[in-house]
Amino acid sequence: MESTVHVLDNFTTLTIGILIYFAGVFLSRKVGFLRSYNIPDAVSGGVVASILSLILYFSTGVKLAFTLDIRDVLLVYFFTSIGLNARLRDIVQGGKPLGILLTITIAYIFIQDIVGIAAARYLDLPEAIGLITGSIALIGGHGTAIAWAPELSDAHGVGGALEIGIASATLGLVVASLLGGPIAKYLLNKHKLSGDPSEEHLVGTAYNQEAETQLTHINFMGVILVFHLCIMLGFGLKVLFAELGVRFPLFVTCLIVGMVATNTVPKLFPKMPWPAHTRALSVLSDFSISLFIVMSLIAMELWSIASLAGPMIILIGVQALMTVVFIYLVVFNAMGRDYQAAVICAGFAGFSLGSTPTAIANMSAVTKSHGPAPAAFIILPLVCAFFVSISNAFIIQFFLGS
Repeated sequence: MESTVHVLDNFTTLTIGILIYFAGVFLSRKVGFLRSYNIPDAVSGGVVASILSLILYFSTGVKLAFTLDIRDVLLVYFFTSIGLNARLRDIVQGGKPLGILLTITIAYIFIQDIVGIAAARYLDLPEAIGLITGSIALIGGHGTAIAWAPELSDAHGVGGALEIGIASATLGLVVASLLGGPIAKYLLNKHKLSGDPSEEHLVGTAYNQEAETQLTHINFMGVILVFHLCIMLGFGLKVLFAELGVRFPLFVTCLIVGMVATNTVPKLFPKMPWPAHTRALSVLSDFSISLFIVMSLIAMELWSIASLAGPMIILIGVQALMTVVFIYLVVFNAMGRDYQAAVICAGFAGFSLGSTPTAIANMSAVTKSHGPAPAAFIILPLVCAFFVSISNAFIIQFFLGS
């Protein structure tokens, strides 16, 4: 079938993203298990929309291509909001758990690649494909899959490495979005865990939480101004790191700037209004992560997975099963077997098979229903952003060279 590509501009993409989000809200209200198992509204709507896009392609040959410039801005907004809500005492409390999570995550990356290689051998596929469907595409995501594709194709003879990597990362993103909530629900119910209502939400607000302060255009514009100042400084910090030979994505440096600002500016200027833990910041945070997830899901080209269906589903399915077992036996126990550990488990499912924003969305859906877990939102992004990419690169090279 001859295909036709329709490119949708930023305005149309954003409009469709908002529409799909409301479709997800409607589904969550009508389909009990979606809310019961903490499936984010953005995921409910996004997955359905991506399936409809797949049906459209197979029935008419029409491909919808979305312009995602606004999506990338929303990611920066969201992580800036995390930084602005991060108090020093929460970061200090995260010290030991941060080290524990980093250690078990590095161990998990090794296991993910060993499982991928073993599954590839069982299916009589090249071992390198096991790596692609392991930490390259799953914990690494689309960016890592694209970055490693030329070497896997040229040096290791993997035909279609780019397509396999992108398809694996895409399928992993869907699985990660759907696993986190049910895992957390199982752990919460089995161990009778709940959040401490005296804690504050680091991301968004509870579903039943009333606005503590009036939301006006003035305080909302104030939040946006602080966001933009942090983003400008974050861009400068990114350039400075690059000159020192260390490359971080913009959302990481904006997270750092937000954390520094929120722990210094209010003390230096106590009379200055500050957006941390305000209704306006919560609204902008929820808006950013919800639309980011929706736009990521509707932009997925599921037909690229369909063409590689059989082995791909088996390989990703094995990884998903291993991840669930690892989370239950290792992550939950190592992180303390408490409510925060259960929230981190939801996030671990998100980034180990999908991406950091997916992890945050999973955790946010849990905390909105069951109570805050502020330290989890500091610990997990730091592990994902600062350590995993570097560790993963060395581990991938180790397996390719062995």
